[in-house]
Amino acid sequence: MNLADKLTEERRARLAAERLLELKQAELSAANRKLGRHALALTRQIGVTQAEVATVRDENAKVKSDLSTANEKVERAERRLWHSIQAFQDGFAFFDADSKLIGANTAYLNLFDGLDEITPGVSYVRMLQVLTDEGLVNTEEQDPDHWRAQMADRWLSPSPEPVVVRMWDDRYLRLLDQRGHGGDMVSLALDITSTVQYEEELQAARERAEAANRAKSAFLANMSHEIRTPMNGVVGMAELLSDTNLSEEQQLYANTIKNSGEALLVIINDVLDYSKIEAQKLELHTQPFDLERSVHEVLMLLQPTARDKGLTLLLDYDLFLPTSFVGDPGRIRQVLTNLVGNAVKFTSSGHVALQITGISNADTKICSIHVTIEDTGIGIPEDKAQDIFGEFNQVEDERNRQFEGTGLGLAISKRLIELMGGEIWVESQEGKGSCFGFRVELPVAQGAATSIPALPKGLCQVVVIDSQSVMRDVLSKQLATLGLEVTVFDSGAAAIAGMPGDVDLVVCDEKLPDQEGVQLAKKLRSGPFAKVPILMLSNDPTAPRNSDVQSVTDSVLLKPIQRDELFQRLMDLPIGGAVSSPPMPAEPQTPEPAQTATATITAVSLPPVTTVPVQRLMRVLAAEDNRTNQLVFRKMVKDLNIDLQFANNGIEAVESYQSFQPDLIFMDISMPLMDGKEATQKIRALEHGTGTYVPIVALTAHAMTGDSEGILAAGLDHYLTKPLRKALILERLHAYLPAEAAPLVPEDLNQTGAA
Repeated sequence: MNLADKLTEERRARLAAERLLELKQAELSAANRKLGRHALALTRQIGVTQAEVATVRDENAKVKSDLSTANEKVERAERRLWHSIQAFQDGFAFFDADSKLIGANTAYLNLFDGLDEITPGVSYVRMLQVLTDEGLVNTEEQDPDHWRAQMADRWLSPSPEPVVVRMWDDRYLRLLDQRGHGGDMVSLALDITSTVQYEEELQAARERAEAANRAKSAFLANMSHEIRTPMNGVVGMAELLSDTNLSEEQQLYANTIKNSGEALLVIINDVLDYSKIEAQKLELHTQPFDLERSVHEVLMLLQPTARDKGLTLLLDYDLFLPTSFVGDPGRIRQVLTNLVGNAVKFTSSGHVALQITGISNADTKICSIHVTIEDTGIGIPEDKAQDIFGEFNQVEDERNRQFEGTGLGLAISKRLIELMGGEIWVESQEGKGSCFGFRVELPVAQGAATSIPALPKGLCQVVVIDSQSVMRDVLSKQLATLGLEVTVFDSGAAAIAGMPGDVDLVVCDEKLPDQEGVQLAKKLRSGPFAKVPILMLSNDPTAPRNSDVQSVTDSVLLKPIQRDELFQRLMDLPIGGAVSSPPMPAEPQTPEPAQTATATITAVSLPPVTTVPVQRLMRVLAAEDNRTNQLVFRKMVKDLNIDLQFANNGIEAVESYQSFQPDLIFMDISMPLMDGKEATQKIRALEHGTGTYVPIVALTAHAMTGDSEGILAAGLDHYLTKPLRKALILERLHAYLPAEAAPLVPEDLNQTGAA
């Protein structure tokens, strides 16, 4: 091999070695880089781990610190809770599920008088034993063993009921025990001694108040009796005196005496009623009644007073409102009398209008009745209107000092309406008038119906002539509801000037501002309206008998107008020259007894009487111990054909019943030796088994609500309060007149035959 080849081979070997060295260096560099990256990653991992370890170390330190703080708070809260429990004036204790004491405050432990045995771990049953053995608890009349057994049974119940125990020192503890979910028990012993003492004082005060109320009621009853007894003589004699021949001045004196006595009785009744309401002993006596008739009776009672003052009483009863309801008619009439009476009393001119509307519920048969009484009187100041229903409250000013009264009427009315579940209110404007109203809900009586009458054919156009706008409005509404076309005028001149040509009926007031109603009727009769029926409205009860009125009118209707009466007059009018009287579809009206009797006698042809048989007199026994009352009674019946005897007490009444055999007994209730109730019971006992029965009517000065029930329960048949009324005495005599006895008044037989 030549030198050149060797150099070439060596150069190749050197180049290969260099390439291999470069390759190894590249691999070593790659390995170094990989090792560097791994070392960096490991370094990072070590750093993270070190950080986590540091964090855990810090968290452990924080947890240990928080736990220590929490323990301190718990210990502090426990101390505060225990200090609070210790501060309780009432006892507080904990028991475990085995009914062993865990802990108790000082107040609880003091109940055991500091006995060393009562410490944590003692059982509840042993604590009961200690209470009875040491005499720490007063078991009253109960046996200690029975008391412990009763308390142990209560303790074991899931939810023990509270119980009151009396300690030896007359302290009263109310034990309240609450069981937890694990069976532990928390027990409270509350000292209620002051509460028990207060309740005892309250009970004693209540008993004293009830005793005082009973004494007051007895006083009022006695006061009523004592006042009514002499008032019977005053009012009775005044009534009898009025029936004698007196001069005009003497008649005035007699009427003044009678009216003053009646006013005093109204005051007594107000006081008695309010006393009953205040004592919550006034009860409602519900029964079916006719509301419209009751309202009309109240208005007729007050009509004379209103007529004397020149007032007009108006009644607007909703045509579609039933009239028959179930309620206490006496109390409703009392409320209406108070409200309408006040309106009349405080009104000097104008009118008093009573409006009754209502809404019926067909499902419940309950009707909501709305009553308003509007007047044109003196009114009530705005600042005093809210107090008007208070006791003894009256508006005091120079305008109404002339009006007397107790100031109880509105208070009683308010209480009565509230007792019925209703409400009462007033709206007033001083100097212009007031409007009192009340609302009550009453059940509609079974069979009650509202119907509109069938009017005569040809009655279409009606003219109403009245100076009062309220009266015109009421009549217009009622007539329009019947389907009639109504034209109204406020004077006679206006009516004549504007009278329609096709008038079927003229309704005219008797008193018009420009002329009398009779004068207007004569003018109509003399002109083109001569055959038009005229219905006259009047406040004067003598108007229907007045010849001048009868000569120019077809009918007279007295105010306040009653709905049924208006309907009947419309149906009886001679429309078209003939009288048409179709039957009313409304409820049938029961005819008055006198009318029935007249109709029967008229239809019978009586043969001539040749001889009149001798008839015995009705025998009447009056038991009355007061000589004045005997005189009053005797004078009231002096003109009657009766055989009258008096008894001075109950014993005499029983003896006279046996010897006299009366047909009717008037029995005073309060009499010496034997009262009227006992005498009646004796008489009823004598009647037993004999087939005889004598009516007995109570005459009494006891007039408090509830007295009648007790009196009638004793066997009496009727109840009359003093002062006696002649009309009521005569009514009872006529009601119980035997068929074989002579007429009470000789004219009775002649009048009957003439009828």
